[in-house]
Amino acid sequence: MDRRRVVITGMGLVTPLGLNVAESWAGVRAGACGIGPITLYDPAGQKVRLAGEVKGFDPERAVDKREARKMDRFTQFAMAAAAEAMAESGLSAEQTDAARCAVFFASGIGGFATTQEACEKGREKGFDRVSPYFIPMTISNMAAGHIAIRYGFHGMCTCPVTACASGANAVGDAFRHIRDGYADAAICGGAEAAITPLAVGGFTSMHALCAADDPARASIPFDAERSGFVMGEGAGALVLEEYGHAVRRGARILAEVAGYGASCDAHHITAPCPDGAGAAAAMAAAMADAGVQPGDIGYINAHGTSTPMNDACETAAVKRAFGEAAKTLAISSTKSMTGHLLGASGAVEAVFTALALADGFVPATIHYEKPDAACDLDIVPNEGRAMPSLRYAMSNSLGFGGHNASLVFKRWEE
Repeated sequence: MDRRRVVITGMGLVTPLGLNVAESWAGVRAGACGIGPITLYDPAGQKVRLAGEVKGFDPERAVDKREARKMDRFTQFAMAAAAEAMAESGLSAEQTDAARCAVFFASGIGGFATTQEACEKGREKGFDRVSPYFIPMTISNMAAGHIAIRYGFHGMCTCPVTACASGANAVGDAFRHIRDGYADAAICGGAEAAITPLAVGGFTSMHALCAADDPARASIPFDAERSGFVMGEGAGALVLEEYGHAVRRGARILAEVAGYGASCDAHHITAPCPDGAGAAAAMAAAMADAGVQPGDIGYINAHGTSTPMNDACETAAVKRAFGEAAKTLAISSTKSMTGHLLGASGAVEAVFTALALADGFVPATIHYEKPDAACDLDIVPNEGRAMPSLRYAMSNSLGFGGHNASLVFKRWEE
């Protein structure tokens, strides 16, 4: 079977920078910081007091009030991002074969806030009195299920759960599913909403989070003073279609998904492989899948979490995968602006990477001050960069458990 071209026809975002694609991308282009003091709960008594919260979100933009009450915040984010992506694509189940429309929508943790609230209520009033919606609100696949129900998509509906690589795996798996002929269209992406006392406390206890009080010195990928990531929340959604399917219905094509690579470090439950071999393998596989050479990639949206190990190991991985071409790459981390959206990060960053190609603009790594010899690539410090000749770009996502995923995107060309 010939490998079919897969294109992006719709995108949606809910991020700490904005409630849609236009607002979020404007924030990225401006180098805005979406990180600030935690307001979703009182963090008094905890070390970590900063997060990348979504501001002013109204779930009733995407679902009615009654339905919203049966959804965890991560699912509400997913529904809003999917609605924006579907509206832009103009796709509907009625105009195509719904059995060949799929959903690949990820979450690394699922309904964490609902779980914490139910545990507290159960201890107080008895566990048999928790909400009857507790289980369907918490399980990670429920965003995917709600999306399929909303749009009447009867093809494969699944939820990759690979920690911080989940969103990227969802996009990559949807790409392969369409390319290899199993579907003609898919909604894919990821959502997360884990800014809760328990989740933040858990990441704090394992020394993964930054405890700084200054948002300008908190999420600082590749900076020598980086000390951990900042928890973010939100969702990213993309509508992918087989090229001919998109053309026949007159869809506007935004970018092309060209390649996907995935691997496992098989090294440690949380720490990346020090030599970057696993991440490098995913990058090399994505380039081979796309049929491109290292010199063809002009930009990488890095995983870039701002933890001491990740950023150094990812730098080593890029050098290993790209060789001499690593010296000419632009590589930045938009987590410097959004914080780390966990299972949603790969999907949100996939949208940012597609927009970078469409606009010929590479986002900055903001708040960069202190160089680190272990992170010595061109990280586009502090100011975004016009790159009108940008043709191919990559997005990396690396998750606990050693999960690595790399996506290659191509600027849309007929």
